[in-house]
Amino acid sequence: MSLKIGIAGPVGSGKTSLIEALTNMLKNEYKIGIVTNDIYTTEDANYLKRTLDLPDEQIIGVETGGCPHTAIRDDISMNQKAVIELEEKFDSDIVFVESGGDNLSATFSYELIDYYLYVIDVAQGADIPRKKGAGLLFSDLLIVNKTDLAPYVGVEIESMKNDVKENRKNKPYVFVSNKDESTLNEVKDWILALV
Repeated sequence: MSLKIGIAGPVGSGKTSLIEALTNMLKNEYKIGIVTNDIYTTEDANYLKRTLDLPDEQIIGVETGGCPHTAIRDDISMNQKAVIELEEKFDSDIVFVESGGDNLSATFSYELIDYYLYVIDVAQGADIPRKKGAGLLFSDLLIVNKTDLAPYVGVEIESMKNDVKENRKNKPYVFVSNKDESTLNEVKDWILALV
């Protein structure tokens, strides 16, 4: 059985790029499988097939045909089928299940995944942590992405960190930039602790 990690967050928060970076960091030691969700396309899966050095068959694009929440929380059958296929065909160690772009209320069914992380980014606004939402409050790991953009969008990182800390209580969170590999290593280490 693989370790199944859900990744949710609003459109453009950097879910697919995060999967790309983590897969590149882990693929030499672990067999990785990826399931992406889009409503009417397989856009994210196609992007990962082009950019990752993995067999295309290890990346499955699910077309949900409707609300992204339903496919990861309520009727998980399409995603569950894809995960089982990756486990059976490739004996995957880790399977990432990326939700389609969603809002702050997205959560995963724990019948589909073992843990999930929720991704927001600083360009969406410093007030996002104060708006809360189930994904932000209850995910197993919160990632605040694109911290390198903070000066360009008028976000004060320290203030945002205080808001995240207050709203997450004792749950873990990481501030990440794809331009700073040490921050991505924090996410990698979190995953490795689960493995």
